[in-house]
Amino acid sequence: MQPGRWIIQGSWLERDGMPISVKGMTLVAWNRDNWFTMATKLIFPGSDRSEISLQYKGYLHGGERQYTFLLQHNILGQIEGEGWIGVSTIVQRYWVLGDRQRRSGFETLYRLSDDTYYLSSGILVGHFLNSTIEASLERQPT
Repeated sequence: MQPGRWIIQGSWLERDGMPISVKGMTLVAWNRDNWFTMATKLIFPGSDRSEISLQYKGYLHGGERQYTFLLQHNILGQIEGEGWIGVSTIVQRYWVLGDRQRRSGFETLYRLSDDTYYLSSGILVGHFLNSTIEASLERQPT
């Protein structure tokens, strides 16, 4: 993903629940050594659900299409993950460190254009899908 401010709009779905609206923003920054940072905040308008904040730090392996990252999640805690950059998608998988519930997750970002992605994501508890998000991400002009 290109650096900048990305606006998120979509739906959040939990097991045995109805979809609820989710909105947010992601800030993406890169440095010269292939390190990136992302800061994301998600809110749930019209819901009593608490906001979610995520702080990523990752490294794109030189000359490759794979990266690793660490993530601090305000609800799940410390997370490790890996990602692959495909022709038109970014796919990543992550797992919560030291978690007795064995929570993990996955995300697929499908590139519609350089400034627009479609996100499909899920969180698992053990072997079961616990929640999903589907949303569009649009980069704001600088």
